[in-house]
Amino acid sequence: MPPANDRTLTGPRKQSLISAVGEFLIFIFVGLIAGFLASRVVTGKGRGWFWDIVIGVLGAFIGGWLAGLLNISIGLGIFGRIVIAFVGAVILLLVWRLLFGRSKKSK
Repeated sequence: MPPANDRTLTGPRKQSLISAVGEFLIFIFVGLIAGFLASRVVTGKGRGWFWDIVIGVLGAFIGGWLAGLLNISIGLGIFGRIVIAFVGAVILLLVWRLLFGRSKKSK
């Protein structure tokens, strides 16, 4: 039997941690793909891997919220996650452009 102060993870706790790390990595991957695609659609170019992840992750929250609000389900697979995050990221970028877009200065 291991000592009482042994802090190694075993059994269900270890599996839960591995599952959580895996879900986090999938979330980051989905954010990267969705953010990159949304940036390409809205601006014509990517914004760099970091900002593409940020845009995609925020888009995933927005898209998930809107999908729940409208009672839309695309599925639980990774493709469905990317689609929902992409739609949310496009909405995010369009709102950003509307609020903070470059104003055309007259000479």
